[in-house]
Amino acid sequence: MDATADELAGVVDLFGGLTRSELERALAEAAFRADGASVDEDALEAAVDRALESFALVAYEPSGRDGGTGAASPATDGGDETLLVAGPTAFPTVPDHAEDVPHILDVEPRRFDRETLGEAVRDEFVDAVEDAADDGDTERIETLLDVSYDLEAWAPVELDDERTRLDAALE
Repeated sequence: MDATADELAGVVDLFGGLTRSELERALAEAAFRADGASVDEDALEAAVDRALESFALVAYEPSGRDGGTGAASPATDGGDETLLVAGPTAFPTVPDHAEDVPHILDVEPRRFDRETLGEAVRDEFVDAVEDAADDGDTERIETLLDVSYDLEAWAPVELDDERTRLDAALE
């Protein structure tokens, strides 16, 4: 099963967020239900990495759960496994045969505080801006300019300073 970034986002969105291993299990179930196929782990890793780079998926480090509500906050100690969450550029699409995966996997739905999640993603975005500006990567800079507007609409963050830096790097 070759999943697009939007399909990866659709699967993680069914749960609110999934670890990489949970995502792999979910996709394996969907692939098996579709035609008995399996998931190519290397292809999945590459697809997840591309989705993270494009901000269709975002990595989130939970530090704890809030009394069973599934709420999480960014980790400061790195004790829990990173969750993948549908990001600001995603158009989450559930792949064929994946709609029943929440009933098959034993994973509780997860919810996140949008402000906390937004700040964590903002930090990732700032790192991406610095890398693109330092490298003079015009294509990446232009992409990040577009992502900045998506991110502001997706979470309560302000990215005016980052857009200014990106604009300056294009001049």
